[in-house]
Amino acid sequence: MNRKQLFENIQRKRSFLCVGLDTDLQKIPEFLFDESQDTVFEFNKAIIDATADLCVAYKPNLAFYESQGLPGWEALERTVDYIRENYPDQFIIADAKRGDIGNTSAMYARTFFGNMEFDAVTVAPYMGEDSVLPFLTYEDKWVILLALTSNKGAFDFQLTSDDKGEKLYEKVLKTSQKWGTGDNLMYVVGATKAEMLAGIRTLVPDHFLLVPGVGAQGGSLEEVARYGMNSRCGLLVNSSRQIIYASSGTDFAGAARVEARKVQQEMDELLKRSGL
Repeated sequence: MNRKQLFENIQRKRSFLCVGLDTDLQKIPEFLFDESQDTVFEFNKAIIDATADLCVAYKPNLAFYESQGLPGWEALERTVDYIRENYPDQFIIADAKRGDIGNTSAMYARTFFGNMEFDAVTVAPYMGEDSVLPFLTYEDKWVILLALTSNKGAFDFQLTSDDKGEKLYEKVLKTSQKWGTGDNLMYVVGATKAEMLAGIRTLVPDHFLLVPGVGAQGGSLEEVARYGMNSRCGLLVNSSRQIIYASSGTDFAGAARVEARKVQQEMDELLKRSGL
């Protein structure tokens, strides 16, 4: 999916919501285990069917699937295939946080872009240019580079400064623009650091930002939009737990839809305020 198509979806759906499919076997409603041998996929399918008209992206976090071994990978593949077949306008992100020496990154890129139909993959920039470039060789596919995350440990490295006062995440933003463009490179910026988005926007005014941390992690959607939205929206805001675990009962899909609708309605208002 290219940038024009993504922005058109945002305008059409009045939403820049990304639903995180962090599907945890310990949190899935218990009755599903009695009704299906592929519980993870059935849970995902119900969430997707309930929310697809309210969001523009889905983001499976691969740790939740890899932890289950082969059945988890099979559920992930079924989930991606189901979205592709039934909701082809969705932008699908592999939240994998990969990044290794060049030939290894090339294999990771082949996994997510060659063998599986993801639109984007999250990548760690620590090993530099040759660890990222293999992902950027696929047409209409995206690298989402970790820049400024919302976890406590972000202060250990990302917010440290060199002798010129430049923070590490700022160096990541500046340097990585030599590798890709606004058509194939996005950045992860945590919602709990929303006030820093204004400065980030001066460094990457045209790129999309994937913003986790809204909802259960306490980030403010209004602040994210105030500091981070650009003339083409430029935001994908992720919400996981608040939506997919809104209920642990038989009404879990309906409850997820209610929560997704609340977020979408707020996004609609924020888009209107920005003239989008």
